[in-house]
Amino acid sequence: MDVGFVGLGGMGRAMARRLLAAGHAVRVWNRSPEPVAELVAEGASAAGTLAGAFEAQVVVSMLADDRVVENLLLDEELLSGARAATHVNMATVSPALARRAAELHARHGVGYVAAPVLGRTDVAAAGNLNILAAGPAAELDRLAPLFEAMGRRTWPLGEDPAAANVAKISANFLLVSAIEAFSEAAALAEANGLAPAALLDVLTDSLFPGPVYAGYGAMITRQSFEPAGFRLALGLKDVNLALEAGADTQVPLPLASLLRDSLLQAIAHGHGEHDLAAISTTSRTRAGI
Repeated sequence: MDVGFVGLGGMGRAMARRLLAAGHAVRVWNRSPEPVAELVAEGASAAGTLAGAFEAQVVVSMLADDRVVENLLLDEELLSGARAATHVNMATVSPALARRAAELHARHGVGYVAAPVLGRTDVAAAGNLNILAAGPAAELDRLAPLFEAMGRRTWPLGEDPAAANVAKISANFLLVSAIEAFSEAAALAEANGLAPAALLDVLTDSLFPGPVYAGYGAMITRQSFEPAGFRLALGLKDVNLALEAGADTQVPLPLASLLRDSLLQAIAHGHGEHDLAAISTTSRTRAGI
């Protein structure tokens, strides 16, 4: 396929590379030029403008948040002149934005699919993302080759794009909850003379096997938070999205409120650009460690 790719942060670069490796023609656009030059050197072409990216068959975007998506892509002039048949928004955004985006795209005859992903930058680089996709069934079928290039599995979640964003926000709420829970358990262990690494070994080989505790737990036991595979500031954004979605539908999320405050405390202490595992510094500070 001829693909326009918008947004070349750590995740976006890795995903665009997977499309190139699968033989797709990829034209890239980013607000800063360095990632564009990097991808062009690897076989992509540069879209001189954002409108140029929308001249491709399909546009894939991987931007930071609602504000950036709204400012850059939910633009009447951009969409009215787009040649692209479909825009695939792979960012983690609010369900409310997904609904607005789908309506605006439809007015201009451009298909809209939400396809946020589960996985960090290393998972994206390996093509092992889980892709949570929602939109018209015919669009999902047509996009299957792109999803197969970027992910291990695509999870179709219905025709309403907002459903994919609800799934992603819910998943990240659970992810941050698990990291906070292990952070508190590790602080309890350390304060009572048990090495957190020993506790982690027990848990990951018994009650809680899997990548969340093994991966984030290892960073917590080492207190090593760079390089950041998932920035703590983005974790706060996702918890806030969960709280906003809960407020919109009268669903109380008391645990999310606690997570928000823990993340804010970590950011106040300079950890916003560190890995999400740096939320553990809050538990240590509370425990006087």
